[in-house]
Amino acid sequence: MSVTIKDVEHVASLAQLSFSEEEKQKLVRELNEILAYMEQLNSLDTTNVEPLSQVIELSNVFREDTAKPCLTREEALKNAPAKTEKFFKVPKVISDR
Repeated sequence: MSVTIKDVEHVASLAQLSFSEEEKQKLVRELNEILAYMEQLNSLDTTNVEPLSQVIELSNVFREDTAKPCLTREEALKNAPAKTEKFFKVPKVISDR
């Protein structure tokens, strides 16, 4: 299988890209080099290799969900620049229209 100018033009139109003729020639050459390199994989003996769904092992990296002491309301509001008795006071960001 090889890439042609027509293939490059088709993909470029799908991606809404434009290339000069020189760029198209370069892309054809580079894509064909990539395909030739990938073709080497067909020469490998994979008869005793099990198919993988993941390249690396996946494991759960989340910690256990345990309750821990948290800030009191007073501690949380202590350094707030603006506050009411129970809440942070922030500027209005939604207009009434």
